[in-house]
Amino acid sequence: MKQLTSYEGLHCANCGATMQGEFCHQCGQSIHSVLKPMHHMVEETVETVLHIDGRIVHTLPPLLLKPGFLTLEYFAGRRVRYIAPFRLMFVLCLLSFFVFHLAIDQVADKIPANGHPLVSVDSRAIETAASPAEVRKALQDELDGLQRARDTGVLPPNVLEQARVGEQELRQAANRRLAALGAAPMPVASLASPPASTVVKASSDTKPRDAARKAFENESKSVRIAWLPDVANARLTALGRQFQKNWHAFKHGDPAASAEAKQRMINGVFGALPPTMFVLIPAFAILLKLFYVFRRRLYMEHLIVALHSHAFMFLSLLLITLVGMLSTWLRPHAAWTGYALGWLQAALILWIPAYLLIMQKRIYRQGWPMTLLKFWFVGWCYVWLLMFALLVALVLGVAH
Repeated sequence: MKQLTSYEGLHCANCGATMQGEFCHQCGQSIHSVLKPMHHMVEETVETVLHIDGRIVHTLPPLLLKPGFLTLEYFAGRRVRYIAPFRLMFVLCLLSFFVFHLAIDQVADKIPANGHPLVSVDSRAIETAASPAEVRKALQDELDGLQRARDTGVLPPNVLEQARVGEQELRQAANRRLAALGAAPMPVASLASPPASTVVKASSDTKPRDAARKAFENESKSVRIAWLPDVANARLTALGRQFQKNWHAFKHGDPAASAEAKQRMINGVFGALPPTMFVLIPAFAILLKLFYVFRRRLYMEHLIVALHSHAFMFLSLLLITLVGMLSTWLRPHAAWTGYALGWLQAALILWIPAYLLIMQKRIYRQGWPMTLLKFWFVGWCYVWLLMFALLVALVLGVAH
């Protein structure tokens, strides 16, 4: 009674209604002022964070280990202790793509930016040779390797320059080793210019590429599809030109421009993936609605199933990527961890289809034969939708 009578005579500052508790029964505004001391704000922040953490603890383990549990709880009305389906899917989607982006960047950094093989020299055999004859043999082996790379005729001018500088370094290392062994040094060949045949071959190879690029530019000046409005055609034309520009910079540009184009395309792909997946989720819910039309469930129920299914897949992608990165980091220090984490990755990958099958069985409550048949058809249709979505994201990313 004291709690009820403590609000007598108080009125809501927003709508003027008589207060009967801490919140107005008409507009919902709290009786408490937002102008509080700093320590009260810190206390509320900590309480909010701990409350969210509590929901995470109740949500993530069953999402990963109990197929269909969260969806059935949501249908039964027990929702307060769990994170909402869309928020759960949204956060896991962004987090998984962010970590996967980091992993892709680590792999992409090891690939030559313009796709051409890089020339590297290794003077360790020369520096560890025990006699002048071994020094000359090791030098000749390295020079033969450089010459084979030149003979391919695909090296751009900047890589040819690297080969010439590398040859000079090898000869200098050989002379230092010969001097240490008390033998006469060899003459260092002049590297002021590359062989004439190499220059002719390189220049002759660039002409077809330039001609092909100009022909492609002429063909892709504009996109004109009769049944599309002018705005859509203009947008497609701009995307096509930017696609061509990025790809040409990646394949034929100088190292700096090629690396920049590569990173721009990767960032574009990962920027386009989340919106593409958000479009894919309602499409997956439509598939469920079509295949379970006689179960008399609302589309919103199928959408919740789709949200929880994708949240699980994003969580699995996140864990698989983290395990892979951890394996790459630990393998040089302890090889056995690489094998153990590899088995864990395989288990996570195999758990994805098994989880989705069990989830479909528990939610829609059909026999195993019909569940397996519908699971196969839904999965087949979804794979094609996913491939189309990834293709769209790839094109939009390269044209970024």
